[in-house]
Amino acid sequence: MSPNGAQTGGMNSQDLLAADTGMGAVTLRVADLDAMTAFYRDGVRLTVLVQEGARVVLGRPVPGGGSVPAGGALAVPVVVLEHEPALRQASPGQAGLFHTAVVFDDRADLAAALYSVATRYPQSFTGSADHLVSNAFYFTDPEGNGVELYWDRDRTEWSWTHGSVDMDTVYIDPNAFLQEHLTAEALEHADTRPGRVGHVHLSVGDVASAKAFYVDTLGFATTAAMGSQALFVSAGGYHHHMAMNTWNSRGAGRRQQALGLGLVRIEVPAADDLGALTARMRDAGVQTADDGRTVAFEDPWANRIEVTTAGRG
Repeated sequence: MSPNGAQTGGMNSQDLLAADTGMGAVTLRVADLDAMTAFYRDGVRLTVLVQEGARVVLGRPVPGGGSVPAGGALAVPVVVLEHEPALRQASPGQAGLFHTAVVFDDRADLAAALYSVATRYPQSFTGSADHLVSNAFYFTDPEGNGVELYWDRDRTEWSWTHGSVDMDTVYIDPNAFLQEHLTAEALEHADTRPGRVGHVHLSVGDVASAKAFYVDTLGFATTAAMGSQALFVSAGGYHHHMAMNTWNSRGAGRRQQALGLGLVRIEVPAADDLGALTARMRDAGVQTADDGRTVAFEDPWANRIEVTTAGRG
């Protein structure tokens, strides 16, 4: 077990992603750009940062800086919508996105987002859970993409057992959560409060291949596993930056071009981290595209991944 609790096995420190690694905006290919923009803008309460032709970027302000100026504040992209009306819905059981998870700094901000989605899109709510490390609420957007809205407990409150973070799924009454944490101020100023992609959860064909790619090659550390059903991985001892499960996609092969997930972004702190990652991928025989600022590649199910230095995504 590493000092931060995550399992690193026999990996050397240079084979791991830097501790300050995080997730960038998730790109979705969509059929109805207006409806999807409305869901993420009016429901999740993201701000439209860029709207140009067939592409809309939505995000939230971030304390201390970000990559896109919006209304005088610095903001970070959360979701990128690309209009692809010629594409069809993915077939059942195909690999791809399970959910994009947006993390909020406090429970009042989470409650404001929860209230907004639940009142504007009541049929989109799919569940809620206290995961011990976090409080989470789940939705499905108008085109079937999973969305998680969550808040993290302080890391000092997380427990680790034999190198795995202790997580559970305990029901949260969403109405009770709103009664306890929703404030008029948070609701009024939801668009100006911070939020970012905390983690991305994928549907994959098998967990062993996911571990070989995301842990042994890409450089995340395993933080939790559910046998052959699910894997949770992170950098720097976070509970998870990415997860992969086979609940709906066991045995799935490479994805066909379809609506849904277009791109997962990972942000590393510095150019040296990007260079080390690129070398690992190439040593493993993974085909990469490198323009000097961003390295792009596909996982075993043709989920496209781009890695860049923080602030460039």
